[in-house]
Amino acid sequence: MSAFRTHGRGHLNGPAVVIGTGLLGTSIGLGLRGRGVSVFLSDPSPTNQAVAVDIGAGLPLSRLGDEQPELVVVAAPPDVTADVVERSLADYPAATVVDIASVKAGILADLRGRGVDLSRYVGTHPMAGREKSGPVAARGELFTSMPWVVCPSEETSPAALEAARALATDLGAMVTQFGAEEHDQAVALVSHLPQVMSSLVASRLQGTPVHALSLAGNGLRDVTRIAASDPTLWVQILGGNAGQLVDILHGVREDLNRLIGTLEDPTAPGARLDLAQLISEGNAGQSRIPGKHGGPPQAYSWLTVLVDDRPGQIARLLTEIGEIGVNLEDLRLDHSSGQNVGMVELSVLPNKHDLLIEALNDRGWRVLQ
Repeated sequence: MSAFRTHGRGHLNGPAVVIGTGLLGTSIGLGLRGRGVSVFLSDPSPTNQAVAVDIGAGLPLSRLGDEQPELVVVAAPPDVTADVVERSLADYPAATVVDIASVKAGILADLRGRGVDLSRYVGTHPMAGREKSGPVAARGELFTSMPWVVCPSEETSPAALEAARALATDLGAMVTQFGAEEHDQAVALVSHLPQVMSSLVASRLQGTPVHALSLAGNGLRDVTRIAASDPTLWVQILGGNAGQLVDILHGVREDLNRLIGTLEDPTAPGARLDLAQLISEGNAGQSRIPGKHGGPPQAYSWLTVLVDDRPGQIARLLTEIGEIGVNLEDLRLDHSSGQNVGMVELSVLPNKHDLLIEALNDRGWRVLQ
């Protein structure tokens, strides 16, 4: 059985039906079960469904019997989401039906075009996930403190909207409300574009000599981390939001053409200024990303601590930082190529930077500023 923290009861009473037992559907099942809600699972793949049942995400849908669910969560692939939503609204006439697909406007338009009664339907999108996929990767607390967007339509009833918001709240997510078009515009920029750019950078590594890749540091790892995502899923996501993404990519193409033109003659008058301006524009954009816990952007100070590459060293470092009384805002790990030394990059508030360096030096740690 999967281990997860059990919370007190939330807003949903259940039972809930989850259709689709991949990473997100199974995680929803685990989270709701952790709050004492009865969950029933369905998946076209008997193996996926059996695994989700085995790890405690719910019981097979066949066990529901004549009981009517309070909520149906459609966790199907985007290209069949509208079909499953329509069928679920018909099969469960008393239930609110939500989907968790990562694009919203196309699904809503499809359902509206079919003449479906949308009063019990709410499109939603939990902004959470992992590079791993499938029910084995599921976690009951996957959504904790993560954004969960609800996109009600004009036809959505207040009761259905309340149920959709309760689902997200019960799973520990931070609920925000967008229109479907507004949502798709936003995720094209903050989610779909980063995936495309990460994959494009990572694709340039094919055929690269191993000795060249041995020089890779955190910069390359950070940029290419999400390039390990599931191609099949992303084909559907990008296709479903192509119009919104293409508009952004046109802007990226203009910037690339500008950069290429400048680098073709980097000593020409104004070339260095143009390069500096391009990097500065990136600085300005990066500084607008919300800070810790979704608060306003915050400038942090970084320092690097060298640690021996042996068991217990990082745990000891973190324990001593806690004893010093400094709160870490972020942490990254890297290894020195060819040496048994790890590098722990620490982010702290600027007014704690010098204090932490001095305290760690006093305790015998090797600190790089």
